[in-house]
Amino acid sequence: MALLQVLACELQPGGEMEEAGINIFVTVQKIYYPLLCIMGIPANLFTFYMICFRKCGMSSTAVVYLSCLAIVDTFYLVWVILLDLTLTFWVEQPFWHSHPWCGILGFLQNGSLYSSSWIVVVFTIERYLVLRSTTAKQRFSQAWVTKLTCVFIVLVSHLASVPVGWINVVSQVNTTIHGENVTRPRCLYRNEAYATVIVWITTFLSLGVPIVLVIIFNYLMGCHLCRASNLFTKEERRVMHGRSTRGMLRRTILLLGTVSVVFVVLSLPRFVTYCILRTEYNDEGFNRNDYSIPINVAGDLANMMQNLNSTTNFLLYCMVSRRFRRELVRAVTCRERVRELGSVLTQTTMKVFSVVDHQASPSRDPGTVVLTGLKLTE
Repeated sequence: MALLQVLACELQPGGEMEEAGINIFVTVQKIYYPLLCIMGIPANLFTFYMICFRKCGMSSTAVVYLSCLAIVDTFYLVWVILLDLTLTFWVEQPFWHSHPWCGILGFLQNGSLYSSSWIVVVFTIERYLVLRSTTAKQRFSQAWVTKLTCVFIVLVSHLASVPVGWINVVSQVNTTIHGENVTRPRCLYRNEAYATVIVWITTFLSLGVPIVLVIIFNYLMGCHLCRASNLFTKEERRVMHGRSTRGMLRRTILLLGTVSVVFVVLSLPRFVTYCILRTEYNDEGFNRNDYSIPINVAGDLANMMQNLNSTTNFLLYCMVSRRFRRELVRAVTCRERVRELGSVLTQTTMKVFSVVDHQASPSRDPGTVVLTGLKLTE
C-alpha cells in the first residue's frame, strides 16, 4: 500500500525513545501487527474454505465475491502487515530496503488494497442493480460473469499500481545503531512532484472514492427496500413471505448500515490523517518518527484501524449468516462426519431389512390375485 509504504519507509529502526508514553505506543504496535497476522491470515483462509466448500446458503455470485475478497485480504495482510509493518518494528534492516524490493513491495501492496476496496464496491453496486432490475438480476446472477468481474478487478488494480513502484528510491542514509554511526541503504519516498501526484491519486482511488460509493449505494438500497415495503399491507406481506417482512427489512437495512459504517469508520480516519500529513506537514525535514507530535500518533492509530478492516470483512459479510454459523459449528465440532456415518449405517440397515422383507413376502402369500376390472354379466 503506497500510503503505508511511505510511512513505513520513513520510520528509522534503532532510534531511542525518551518518553515512556512513546515507548508504550511503539510496543503496542510491535505486538499489534504480528497479532493481526496471526489472527487475520488463518481467519481469511478458513473463510475461503467455508464459503467455497461448505453449504452456507449463499448464492453463486456471493460465493465468488466473498471468496475472492478473502484471498485478496490475505495477500494484503502478507504484503502490508507481515512483510512491511511487522518487519519495520522487529528487524533493524528489512529486506525491502534494497533494490528492487523497494518498488516491488509498494506495487504489491497497492494492488491488494485496490482489489479489496473495489471488490467491496462492485459487490455493493451489483446487489443494488439486482434489487432494482429483473434484467440485471438475470445478467449478474451467472457465476461465470462474477468470476470474470473479479479477475478484471484484480488485474486492473495491479495494473493501476504499477506507477507506485517508482515513488520510492533506495538511498544511503547515516544512522546510529548501538552507539555506532552506520551507513545503510534505506527505501525512502521521492520528494518529487510526480510522486506526490501518484500518491494523491492512489489515496483517492483506494480510500476516498470507495468510501463514497459504498455509502451512496447502501443508502439507495435502504431507500428502495423502504419504498418496496410500503407497496403492500402487513397482511399481504405475511401471506407472501409467511412471516413479518417488516422485521426482515429492519435486519437487512441494519446489515447494510453496519457494513457501511464499519467500512467508513475504519478507513476514513486514515484518509483524513494522510491528507493532513501530505498538506500541512509536507516538509522534507519533518520527522515522521517523532511521536511527541500528535499528528504522528493519530496517523499510526489510523493505520492500525484501517489494517483491522482486512480481518473484519469476513465477519461483516459471513458471520451474519445463520447458515454460515451452523456450518462453522459443524466443521469445528465434526458433527457433520458423525451425522454422515449415522446416515450410512441407517441406510445400510434399512436396505438389509428391505431385502429380507422383499424376499419373504412371496413365500407367505404366493396366491395373491389383483383385480384390475369388474364386468357385470347377466
